[in-house]
Amino acid sequence: MRENSTKKRRLSIKLTQEDWDAIHRKAELSNKNLTDYVTTCCLGKEIVVINDLAEVLREQRGISGNLNQLAMLAHRGRITAVGLTEIQSVLMEISDRLKQILEKRRWTV
Repeated sequence: MRENSTKKRRLSIKLTQEDWDAIHRKAELSNKNLTDYVTTCCLGKEIVVINDLAEVLREQRGISGNLNQLAMLAHRGRITAVGLTEIQSVLMEISDRLKQILEKRRWTV
């Protein structure tokens, strides 16, 4: 959908209360407003929501920052050896969690 386009047209349809509720619920679950949700669906685009990804990515960014600091210290000659066993363990946990998220398969709203 083009973000900068001006929406000038209105679409009016009649729905049962059940369909109305279901569409609103799905729009909310997809983190889209009703107009964007319905437009996306009508244009045949898939709406994908991946739960739990934000937390895993936050942890991964934190570890990446720590690794970057270690690399900078090593390049400056301030450290010569680093025990990376704990970092490797945490990275493996994050990798496993990402695999679990993918195995659950993204769900389409």
